[in-house]
Amino acid sequence: MSALSPFHLAIPVDDLDANRAFYTNTLELEEGRSSDHWVDYNFFGHQLVIHYKPSTGEELHTNAVDGKDVPVPHFGVVLDWDIFETFAERLRSKGIEFIIEPYIRFKGEVGEQATMFFKDPSGNALEFKAFKDQSQLFAK
Repeated sequence: MSALSPFHLAIPVDDLDANRAFYTNTLELEEGRSSDHWVDYNFFGHQLVIHYKPSTGEELHTNAVDGKDVPVPHFGVVLDWDIFETFAERLRSKGIEFIIEPYIRFKGEVGEQATMFFKDPSGNALEFKAFKDQSQLFAK
């Protein structure tokens, strides 16, 4: 399997209109096909589909990583270092409320990475990260 193969991810959202506005306008993702129950997005070269599902009211769980409460579950994408920085600034300018503000994790260590977490309008936690040395993505 090629490391560059795009993935497909479908996530539940309890308000299709609010999430469509978020993914289209705030994250500035390109919209693809859609219906009255789902919308496809180009998620940095991968397919993200938001599907309507009524809210369950479930609380967000966290696990400690590097002294931060990382939300579980979460999803996201690994970006190039420069793209991460530009994207983080764009999100700040749009007033995103971060769960974990953009910062450098494991600074000076194997796996040094920039990371940030925030939620979409349905409470799905998203992580965007970038590795200082991309070859460290799967380092042990």
